[in-house]
Amino acid sequence: MAVRRARAVRVLVDMDCVLADFEGGLLRSFRRRFPADPHVPLEERRGFLVCEQYRALRPDLADKVASVYEAPGFFLDLEPIPGALEAMREMKDMEDTEVFICTSPLMKYEHCVREKYRWVEKHLGPQFVERIILTRDKTVVLGDLLIDDKDTIQGQEKTPRWEHILFTCCHNQHLALPPTRRRLLSWSDNWREIIDSKRGASL
Repeated sequence: MAVRRARAVRVLVDMDCVLADFEGGLLRSFRRRFPADPHVPLEERRGFLVCEQYRALRPDLADKVASVYEAPGFFLDLEPIPGALEAMREMKDMEDTEVFICTSPLMKYEHCVREKYRWVEKHLGPQFVERIILTRDKTVVLGDLLIDDKDTIQGQEKTPRWEHILFTCCHNQHLALPPTRRRLLSWSDNWREIIDSKRGASL
């Protein structure tokens, strides 16, 4: 009887706040463009939607902060999260492992979509451009793991095929997860062990 080989583990990796430093880049750009306005320090960020926290600080700030991340050049100029590029390259070369970048574009996508592709090519090379999955609904994408900073991911599929690994970011670091949920504190954390925990399935 033929030996059945192990199925490859498919890892979906979010982009903003997981590969690219969206929060740090946003704060720096906001303070540079609006130096006289109040801002939210990273250690005080709460909630996934940055606009809502700025709106609570002062209603007019929501549009101002949105104008920063909707501006041309914003996504392209984001710095990589420490260790992210090295982890992605290592994942790509791991045996029985498939890695894809799974990212959601802004509704105002004029600059965002193109710059996400250019950012990936700039920092990870053309081989990773072919591994980009751009979708507003990540629940319909098949995978074993989704590494994402958004604490709650909902969509068309009520029970997605992937396990959501919460990647720690300034806006979610205060959240206490239930025992069934797993978190990556950073790319220095043991992400390899999480991938290995999904091995063993057969075709």
